[in-house]
Amino acid sequence: MKQILFVQCIAGLMIMASCNQQDASKADATATSPGSGTTVGQSAVQDDESQKNVVQVAIGSPDHSTLVKAVQQAELVDALSNAGPFTVFAPTNEAFNKLPAGTLDGLMKPDQKSALSNILEYHVSLGVFKPEALTDGLSLGQVNGGNVTISVKDGTVYVGDARVVASVPASNGIVHVIDAVLLPPSK
Repeated sequence: MKQILFVQCIAGLMIMASCNQQDASKADATATSPGSGTTVGQSAVQDDESQKNVVQVAIGSPDHSTLVKAVQQAELVDALSNAGPFTVFAPTNEAFNKLPAGTLDGLMKPDQKSALSNILEYHVSLGVFKPEALTDGLSLGQVNGGNVTISVKDGTVYVGDARVVASVPASNGIVHVIDAVLLPPSK
């Protein structure tokens, strides 16, 4: 009797192992771009039911198309699509238009990817800082290694000189819409 039970357990384990191998091969197939054989990141995961992540929030906003293009150019889409949590200070298209003429075009060139990444990473904090947590004098460490200071004037929240005009929760953090581009201090 013990031998029969032992054989049944072994057979069951072999069946489970076989199923796991099939599931793993299916997962591997979805981790590559169709027909290309190249691996894609978290941003390629299709999920139309869950709350949008910070990148999807920006993509869904017509006021953030410039930011989306910059994040794509800097190849930060996958990083910002991960679990986070992130607090993103997201400049509007109008905020980018306030930059000196030619600045954005220059930053979007392939040889300026590092500078563009530095600026974009200056707009991201690790952790979720909801509107009520943005208090006067708060200093936040940014992903690029710099710090931004929060100020509150007459009930309006500012990050540096940029005014927070809206806040949108996301599955992996929060997006605070701002009316100016944050530029890291020169090192």
